[in-house]
Amino acid sequence: MLRRLYDWVMDLAGHRHAEPALAGVAFIESSVFPIPPDVMLMPMAYARPSRAFRYAAVATVASVLGGLLGYAIGFFLFETVGRAILGFYGLSAEFEAFARNYNEHGIAIVFFAGLTPFPFKVITIASGVTGLGLAAFIAASVVARGLRFFLVCGLIYWFGPPVRAFIERNLGLMTFLFGVLLVGGFLAAGYLI
Repeated sequence: MLRRLYDWVMDLAGHRHAEPALAGVAFIESSVFPIPPDVMLMPMAYARPSRAFRYAAVATVASVLGGLLGYAIGFFLFETVGRAILGFYGLSAEFEAFARNYNEHGIAIVFFAGLTPFPFKVITIASGVTGLGLAAFIAASVVARGLRFFLVCGLIYWFGPPVRAFIERNLGLMTFLFGVLLVGGFLAAGYLI
């Protein structure tokens, strides 16, 4: 099933309505869809390098809006169903401790997940469930998703075909290492200042 979804998304990348399809995939990937928008974004940027940064902007905006849907799913479904289930099992206090810990590091969690191949939908929903500050959630999402999509499109725009093959082979590792370095830099700066 996953392979069929992947093939379907790849076919959409070559369609004349690829840009709205990219927006749709980026939107639903942030809340429910398993295939990341990168699989459309890369071939689209490669096919039309002059529009690469436009595609990155479309993916960023749609992904953040989709993240708000994920946040709403976590926020509203938890309030109507989740609290009752936790109360039934006597886990309300444990959840409150989890929510405090999540929110203490929530901005870094959202940023790191938005930058890496980690399923962003898990973080968007968890952010809503724990009531992470909406403004902080949006800001971290915009920066992380923007960095991710603009980095991919920038590499394709400036370096062309060789970087496309390299990115496709190493996307997970590259974004993970970049995220570790970036978060490590923020932590180091926090200790030095």
